[in-house]
Amino acid sequence: DELKTDCIMYATGRNPNTGGLGLEEAGVKLGMAGEVVVDEYSKTSIGNIYAVGDVTDRANLTPIAIREGQAFAETVFNDNPTAIDHSIIPTAIFSQPEMGTVGLTEAQARDEYDDVHIYKTAFRQLKGTLSGSQEKTFMKLVVDGASDKVVGVHLMGPASGEMIQALGIAVTLGATKAQFDATIAVHPTAAEELVTLKEKWQAPVIKAAD
Repeated sequence: DELKTDCIMYATGRNPNTGGLGLEEAGVKLGMAGEVVVDEYSKTSIGNIYAVGDVTDRANLTPIAIREGQAFAETVFNDNPTAIDHSIIPTAIFSQPEMGTVGLTEAQARDEYDDVHIYKTAFRQLKGTLSGSQEKTFMKLVVDGASDKVVGVHLMGPASGEMIQALGIAVTLGATKAQFDATIAVHPTAAEELVTLKEKWQAPVIKAAD
């Protein structure tokens, strides 16, 4: 398909604005993009200097910067070393269609685990029967087969951002597929599909040509 437009806006990513701060002169290590290099506790290469938020270029989202700041305060002022798990970040893209994701993708999970189970569905939400909307919702659960933990959830469709926040809690707490299955569904909602997915998805078998 061809799409004609007046202009294209390219707005992906930002570079840390650390120039002119004298960080290198102070001995603070910087990365290739100018980001401040820190450890899991946000400590820089200088023991009494910490950095949080976008300047560290770990995950540039406001809620993450807030959480990193809280962890820093807990580590330094309460003598309780607290690290942030940047591998589990509930994220939403408020596009059309809306998307939500948390945890590992299928590809990432297959790199990390020997046995990965996939559960997915595509459906038209019940409320669409009244409005006449034909918009579909897609859902995918990524499960570590050995532990039964749900290590990733990916959504596309209306209210994906709202749903992924609650799912982020489940993935952060290490909820298993069995616990998802044991949860009573709220009907009629789109989210009920997440606790009624029973059949593992199998990739279609492509036969070689004769």
